Amino acid sequence: MKHIQYVLPWSSPGSERSLSLFRFGSGPRKAYIQAALHADELPGMRVAVELKRHLGELEEQGRLTGVVELVPVANPIGLGQMIQATHQGRFEFGSGRNFNRDFPELDELLAPLLEGRVGSDAAANVALIRRLMGEVLATLPPAGSELDGLRRLLLQHACDADVVLDLHCDFESIMLLYALPQHWPSLRSLAARLHAGAALLAENYGGTPFDEACSVPWLRLAERFPSANIPPACMATTLELRGMADTDRAQAEASAAAILAFLAEQGLIEGDWPTAPESCCEATPFAGAQYACAPHPGVVSFLQPLGARVKVGDPLFEVIDPLSDRHSVVRASTDGILYARERLRFAQPGLWLAKVAGSIPIRHGRLLSD
Repeated sequence: MKHIQYVLPWSSPGSERSLSLFRFGSGPRKAYIQAALHADELPGMRVAVELKRHLGELEEQGRLTGVVELVPVANPIGLGQMIQATHQGRFEFGSGRNFNRDFPELDELLAPLLEGRVGSDAAANVALIRRLMGEVLATLPPAGSELDGLRRLLLQHACDADVVLDLHCDFESIMLLYALPQHWPSLRSLAARLHAGAALLAENYGGTPFDEACSVPWLRLAERFPSANIPPACMATTLELRGMADTDRAQAEASAAAILAFLAEQGLIEGDWPTAPESCCEATPFAGAQYACAPHPGVVSFLQPLGARVKVGDPLFEVIDPLSDRHSVVRASTDGILYARERLRFAQPGLWLAKVAGSIPIRHGRLLSD
């Protein structure tokens, strides 16, 4: 195991933050795994503890046939953001920006450098593009903030990986993943191993989150150079490891075991591993997800459990104004699975309170909320 540390730029005098990365194994293929980019989403960090331990053992046993880079704390900035004993790890205090948005769009930086240099040899194209990705990130002007410096470091290590796993969670949630439709056939076994209840697919979520910054440039470069053989060489996915409170050891151990078995399937680990279950959740378009909001302020009571299959018109939650007695029931606008609920129980303007994964697109434009 190699422990690499980077000091983030723009620290205040007398203090500094650092990013820690652990590298295991060697070989032609690479996996990159990070946890808690939204720093208050701790289930991924707990899973990373198990992964780090097992990867160290596998390396000692000589069973790693590829490189695995692990970042257990992907956001040291947000990890320290506390207000009155409440963790605020989603948005940077200084700028108000979401930690998982606005990563560099590598295809825009690379396209001018690839003119006349890509052809019919897919392996040669992949090697060239990965090398140039690293070079353009390394030669950008100095980062203008601590947050920008963090984003560049994370992307610098992930951009040349075959597999990228970004470990997150929702407020209250079932296990699920986000991915490109092109990668679903390969990621289906990971979803099955994790016993995921939903898989949301889209080529463009909007907002340039981390997984999209890793995988989408390959699609855009293939469109930009249609005569060249440019495969979708980075299989990146965001794993939502249930809800914020789901840090139990048994859950973390099971998730880590599923991830390691998937990495073995991808040619990064030797040995006998359980086969993926045959049954798996249905993949649905991210545009088919209903984000249900309340029509007025009030106390929220959920009327369906997580994972419930609902039909159009089924009640999701009720909202009651305790002073005026105004009462509203918010219902499903699509058939699907109730996959996430807000942790707060008081309705606020524009705040989603429940999410339903449906199979028919009902939303357009930017799909991610902030």
